[in-house]
Amino acid sequence: MPRKFIDLSIYLENDVISDPPAFAPKIEYLTHETTAPQIASFFPGLQKGDLPDGEGWAVEFIQLSTHNGTHLDAPYHFHSTMNQALGEKERASTIDEVPLEWCFQPGVKLDFRHFADGYVVTAADVEAELKRIGHNLSPLEIVVVNTRAGSRYGHSDFVASGCGMGYEATMYLLERGVRLTGTDAWSWDAPFVHTAEKYLATQDASLIWEGHKAGRDIGYCHLEKLHNLEALPPTGFYISCFPHKIRGASAGWTRAVAIFDDALMASAS
Repeated sequence: MPRKFIDLSIYLENDVISDPPAFAPKIEYLTHETTAPQIASFFPGLQKGDLPDGEGWAVEFIQLSTHNGTHLDAPYHFHSTMNQALGEKERASTIDEVPLEWCFQPGVKLDFRHFADGYVVTAADVEAELKRIGHNLSPLEIVVVNTRAGSRYGHSDFVASGCGMGYEATMYLLERGVRLTGTDAWSWDAPFVHTAEKYLATQDASLIWEGHKAGRDIGYCHLEKLHNLEALPPTGFYISCFPHKIRGASAGWTRAVAIFDDALMASAS
């Protein structure tokens, strides 16, 4: 079949709920009508009317966190060290150190839209879903999780929506060679509002960010705030998600894309 692309990324935009208010991106748009003085600063004596149609350039100034928009978290985001279960813990990799081969691999989609908001997915849940779709994991496959949160993007309850991947579910994937995962929710873990209730009742801090903290044992990356996962079949596609190269950072923005190409899939067999 001809090559087909499916965009798995959300927009970076103002006034759409994709993060808690204090963490939202802020984009200032400068238009062709207002930027002639910027161009004139490079060319003394230039007047606005000297430019074709009197227009300058369009440019934007953006205030962002590395975790705004669809982004890839590095192991460094989760903890200062990684890989203690592999023999000896080491310094956690930052986003500029993530192996590029992790970011372009065959994809596998797990459909967990039926789980309630705040549910913590277990290893048994992952195993059951893999059995349902008839797939055995291979090392470096990119595993993405379709949750209810994907349908709530832009709504007031987005940040509180969807299930989360627990420690044992995450380790189930990592122990089978997966090194890059993803979710359409705000976080790989269960939404904080639900975890906070459990912590209040138990005072068990190990419940907090347990999926992320699996990176202490085996270093890995995950994509957050993916979109359009419901358009994907369980398998049969590649995912491309190379992060922006930010020195020493905990995450990088990415235009995550699913690629359907028979020749590409055949090369992975």
